[in-house]
Amino acid sequence: MKIKCAGIDKTITEFFDDKNQTAAGGDIGSLCTGGKKLKVNLQLFADSGEKTEKATPRKKQKARKEGQVLQSREMTAAIVLLCMFTGLRAFGGFMYEEILGCFRKVFTVYFEEDGLFTIDGVMKMFDESLITLLKIVAPLFVIALLTGLVSGYAQVGFLFSTKSLGIKLSKINPLNGLKRIFSARSLVELLKSMIKIAIVVYVGYTYIKGESKNILNTMSMDVISIASYIGVTATNVGIRMCIAMLAIGVMDYGYQWWEYEKSLKMTKQEVKEEHKEMEGNPQTKSRIRQKQRQISMRRMLQDVPKADVVITNPTHFAVAVKYDSKVADAPVVLAKGQDYIALRMKEIAKENNVEIVENKPLARTLYQSVEIGGKIPPELYQAVAEVLAYVYGLKGKR
Repeated sequence: MKIKCAGIDKTITEFFDDKNQTAAGGDIGSLCTGGKKLKVNLQLFADSGEKTEKATPRKKQKARKEGQVLQSREMTAAIVLLCMFTGLRAFGGFMYEEILGCFRKVFTVYFEEDGLFTIDGVMKMFDESLITLLKIVAPLFVIALLTGLVSGYAQVGFLFSTKSLGIKLSKINPLNGLKRIFSARSLVELLKSMIKIAIVVYVGYTYIKGESKNILNTMSMDVISIASYIGVTATNVGIRMCIAMLAIGVMDYGYQWWEYEKSLKMTKQEVKEEHKEMEGNPQTKSRIRQKQRQISMRRMLQDVPKADVVITNPTHFAVAVKYDSKVADAPVVLAKGQDYIALRMKEIAKENNVEIVENKPLARTLYQSVEIGGKIPPELYQAVAEVLAYVYGLKGKR
């Protein structure tokens, strides 16, 4: 993009450089528009800092480690209560028989025993009554425990984090407490509670209203029948209320998902920084590659003294070749280089009495077609053999 006005024909970058302005100052210069000066603010092109990007998997993983997970407590509570009322309906007969047997034992068996009102007698009655109570509540306790674990695992999975238990001074700050009380989240929670109470009360009211005739008929029943009817009616009301709470929990889970995703949103700059951390800083990666090249070149130059001959271009290319019939069935390229590296290879060869032979086409072909540590291709056997024969002749080798 170029700026053309009043004799100015420059790119944006050149214009900014001439003006010597920066984005930090805000005003980056004056542009000509019809003889007038127009100031441009670079902040308009900068990242606004708004969290508009979805959270990356790495951000979600960090939040999970800190205990920030997607979970609806409303759904968990509704599932646990529904299973408990269902369990109460299933084990109601067993619980009724246990309670009835406990009362019978207290008012009949214990009063017939001697020493009831002694310490040993009272302790015996207390122990047996406690065991009976545990047997009565054990089914409901097991159901509540297992249901809570399964429901939590289904929503969150296995997670053990102590970071959320850490002491934060901001949590005991009265101002922050007032902000939380009068925040939008608190208002939403209040509305949810009011709606939940209204729905649950309405469901219970409609069921009891439908049972009004049966309730009046209890006046002609015996005590045991009345207790049985009350138990069945109470469990039916509880189950219907829990189903209504479960429906509310499903909607709450959707709201919690929306709020969870919103809380983890990132700015474009945060996404860029995270990609840099994951992929590595380009400058750091460039320095690492440069170090690797330096190490590789150093190792390669260390192999030049082992060569039989260094074939040169003579100035642009240099290839160090060695032939050892015990190691390989063809000559091998130990090192190769161009320009400065070629010059360095020749210096090392001279220092170590390695023969240097000038053969422009062969040096270029070897440099382009054979990698370091690679064998000479068959089509170059004759050319390389002639060079090696010449070198061996100079050194008196066969």
